[in-house]
Amino acid sequence: MADKIPVNIVTGFLGVGKTTAINALLAQKPANERWAVLVNEFGQIGVDQAAMPDEDGLHIKELAGGCICCALGPALRAGLATLIRSARPQRLIIEPTGLGHPEGIIDTLQGGSFKDVLDLRAIICLLDPQLLEDPRVMAHETFQDQLNLADIVVLNKLDLAAPTLVDKAMQGLQGLFPPKQRIEQARHGRFDISLLDLIRNDTLAAQFPDSHNQQQGQAPDPLQPLLLPAVGKPVRRTGQGTDFVSCGWVFHKDEVFDYDRLESMLNHLDGALRIKGAFRIGYVWVFYNRVLDSHDIDKIAWRRDSRVEIIAPEALDWERIEQQLQSCIEPA
Repeated sequence: MADKIPVNIVTGFLGVGKTTAINALLAQKPANERWAVLVNEFGQIGVDQAAMPDEDGLHIKELAGGCICCALGPALRAGLATLIRSARPQRLIIEPTGLGHPEGIIDTLQGGSFKDVLDLRAIICLLDPQLLEDPRVMAHETFQDQLNLADIVVLNKLDLAAPTLVDKAMQGLQGLFPPKQRIEQARHGRFDISLLDLIRNDTLAAQFPDSHNQQQGQAPDPLQPLLLPAVGKPVRRTGQGTDFVSCGWVFHKDEVFDYDRLESMLNHLDGALRIKGAFRIGYVWVFYNRVLDSHDIDKIAWRRDSRVEIIAPEALDWERIEQQLQSCIEPA
């Protein structure tokens, strides 16, 4: 390959709007360019791909079931090699899980067989100012290092954050050393595509450089059956990490959910830090996204199946939640 492929990591903690931001970047993609997106999710099911567009010139690969920074390290290398060979992209974007430490990905991209193929450019970290009110997040080493290792920080969801929190975030970011190349403000994850071409600052360092070796997540079991549910028999997968647990379900594509019952059930589910899912509602499919107590629902092009992933600080009553989900399915 004559020219290196420019690659960016779009990072940020759970629920900051990474997938929305990448979709906004994809909307700016020149029509004649081939792009690839590698998406990593902490949960075992994989939901984010359902929220991304399906169009010519775009190749999306999803790695679920752990963190590509550590537990899925071999899967990251294999996934990258496959994506580069099959898609021959002119630009690559990597979206790690919100619980992922970026350092492991940086090491992979700049080492081994990839250093002569990939050109790592600015690392972009999204920050929701509302997270500054959550002491669990503020104390989390991965959250801190996502900001430390970023060249650009984008304050997102400004339409939801109080002005005092935005000011607090700006003051804190402007006090970081080395200073960030850019600090941007965004709504709905929209920022200019030109930021992707800023050069990476190799002097940035992690405050907790060993934390990604102890990170949460586990590699998927290759002996597990494929996610092929039958009607009335969803497939369930659970994951266990250092600080969080996950549980996800996949439902048959012919099963139709009642919108009102489903929204009420997911909105009132206690103990969840993050819920995201793709559901068939009548003749349309929607993407449900909840972070703490805030949620939104949008139409999507996904038609493969209905699926949902829940991330929580500790295990919930997964059996009861599965029964609640099934009660939201309309009779055949």
